[in-house]
Amino acid sequence: MQHRVIVLGAGYTGAAAAGRLARRLHREEVALTLVNTGPDFVERVRMHQLAAGQDLVPRPFGEMFAGTGVELKLAKVTGVDVARRTVTVIPTDIPTDTGTGTGMNGTGPDLTEETEELEYDTLVYALGSEWDPQGVPGTAEHAHEIAGRPGALRLRERLAALEAGQPVVVVGGGLTGLEAATEIAEARPDLGVALAARGALGDWLSPRGRRHVRKVFGRLGITVHEHTTVTGVEADRVTTAGGTPLPAAVTVWTTGFAVNPIARATALEVIGTGRIVVDGTMRSVSHPDVYAIGDAALVEGPGGKPLRMSCATGTPTAWQAADAIAARLTGRKVPTASFRYFNQCVSLGRSDGLIQYVTADDRSIGAALTGRTAALYKELICKGAAWGVAHPTLGLPARRHHVVQEGTGADPAARTTA
Repeated sequence: MQHRVIVLGAGYTGAAAAGRLARRLHREEVALTLVNTGPDFVERVRMHQLAAGQDLVPRPFGEMFAGTGVELKLAKVTGVDVARRTVTVIPTDIPTDTGTGTGMNGTGPDLTEETEELEYDTLVYALGSEWDPQGVPGTAEHAHEIAGRPGALRLRERLAALEAGQPVVVVGGGLTGLEAATEIAEARPDLGVALAARGALGDWLSPRGRRHVRKVFGRLGITVHEHTTVTGVEADRVTTAGGTPLPAAVTVWTTGFAVNPIARATALEVIGTGRIVVDGTMRSVSHPDVYAIGDAALVEGPGGKPLRMSCATGTPTAWQAADAIAARLTGRKVPTASFRYFNQCVSLGRSDGLIQYVTADDRSIGAALTGRTAALYKELICKGAAWGVAHPTLGLPARRHHVVQEGTGADPAARTTA
């Protein structure tokens, strides 16, 4: 009987884990199912480009996983029962209604297909994260987000409809906020683009990095509202804690991400934010037949500091989980990896960028790469991330091994190597 492995979510982490498992195990011994709402891989790190009007290269999973044995299940996950080892889904491949959902950030067509239940022996939870309105009044109704393709396309349409001179406010001074503001300002120099940040602009960067960001913002004509907390969003403005309203024909909300809430509704051990607690091999500490990767997992980095939600974090966790699962199933040594950071890559439009070098635990150091060279570097990173999803063994031996164990749970025979 085939060992059933289900991977939930086909972002950078889920797709990489599925592909890596397919290249580690014999397909006649393992049934590998990848569950995702859409048929194409979405380059999440490029959503600001999509929103600004650029067209992205399509990356259909059908081509990506052709001949690998990975079965793509187009469905929305609605629940996980870790006691019964089942996943509840609603198919999305045949929508029966053309409605667009409710509110600014409705989820799209209403689906009336009957719920399905999928059984697993090993589950890889990679549902990732979504935008976080943080309970700020009016955000869900009036703000736009670029955490995924639907939101980016809605923002793209709205920006295209704006007349010259209309104001756009990007809320959030993190990486996403910097990229969104500069991309929009470069694509639409006729708009009045502003950014509202809780702290100083780029306050986590090195002095060299901060100077360069200010230079680019000045060149692009972006107004910066530093030390500004947004307390409400309306159709034509945002309100601030200081009482000063900022006019906004469009508000873009980029203040952070929240994990998918499904894990919190299960018996899995999670922290308050809903991230799943895992060991060094990405296996749930409460349910050994479940692995969590990417934004959904609480991964310990250097000094015991949790790793941030990012592609730089997610891809290595996907490799670790896939290799650990394959090792446990085939009775081989279970590898463990150490996680660390090297740099933060920020695009500042199409022709400028910033590569901020950091310590292992993600603290900025003095060294930074700027300008067009940094933009080219960031582009190579983005292309490399997408290439890595389609080539998850990344030059490593792709030899497949036979399954010799029934499950991936705790097994004294499975040895762990550091």
